[in-house]
Parts: sequence; structure tokens; C-alpha cells
Amino acid sequence: MATRETPYGAYNFLVEMNDGTSSDSALGGFSDVSGIGTENSLIEYRQGNDKENHVRKLPGLHKTSDVTLKRGLMGMRNFWEWIEATRTSPKTARNLSITLNDEQGNAVMRWKLINARPMKWTGPTLAAKGGSDVAMEELVVAAEGFEFDAV
Repeated sequence: MATRETPYGAYNFLVEMNDGTSSDSALGGFSDVSGIGTENSLIEYRQGNDKENHVRKLPGLHKTSDVTLKRGLMGMRNFWEWIEATRTSPKTARNLSITLNDEQGNAVMRWKLINARPMKWTGPTLAAKGGSDVAMEELVVAAEGFEFDAV
């Protein structure tokens, strides 16, 4: 990946899900993806024979942050079908990839959520105040693993 003088825009991205078939399929157009991240915890440990009275910081468990996907409500049922499958079967984990594209549409960075499952779905806020708002749905997914790749 080449070094740039300006940061990439956050508006050009693609979310894909591997549903067990040979290729990933797009989950639809999203307006927002938030919460991409991972966290490492440290274990504090002190040996009894250390000359100084201090703790050592050792690597501990790591976890992946919950990711929130938001999109306009268009009657697509793929979120709901995934939620229903998760309720009845433990084998519904999917790998999600979130790809950031440059201005020409070329992939430049990719975050992969390994063994992701839907955690929470929120429907649209319905208000009769005018016709300019879009009905939005939101899906929060939890994942067991996290990978980052600079394409």
C-alpha cells in the first residue's frame, strides 16, 4: 500500500458476509459502520524474588469490539433471517469483511470479523414530522476474532 499525503475518506466502503458458500456476498448499502476495534488486556504479575517492588505487564486475553451496521430499511430480510437462524442453531457464525475503498473504488484496507453473530437488531424510529428522514435499521454483531489487512 502506497503512502498518501491525505487520509482516505470514510464514505466509500463495502460490507460483505461469507455465508458458507465459496464467495462473499454484499449485505446491502450501509450508511454507517461503527465500533470496528480490538482490545488486548494485560495481566499484572509480580515475582516474589523481584529486586524492585513493581508488577510486570504480561499479555492476556484479547477481544473484538461489537460492530454496529446501519442501513436504510428497504425490505431486505437477510438480517432477520440471520437472527432467526442464530436463535435455533449454534452454527450460524459468519465471517464479515469491511473494506475501505479509495476515490477510484479500489480496496485499500480491510477489517475481518471472524465468527460474527447478530447480537441486537433495532428497527426504524417512526415519526410523522415530515418526509425528509429515512427509515433506518441497525444490526449489532459480536465476533470472536479480528483481522486487519492493508490491501
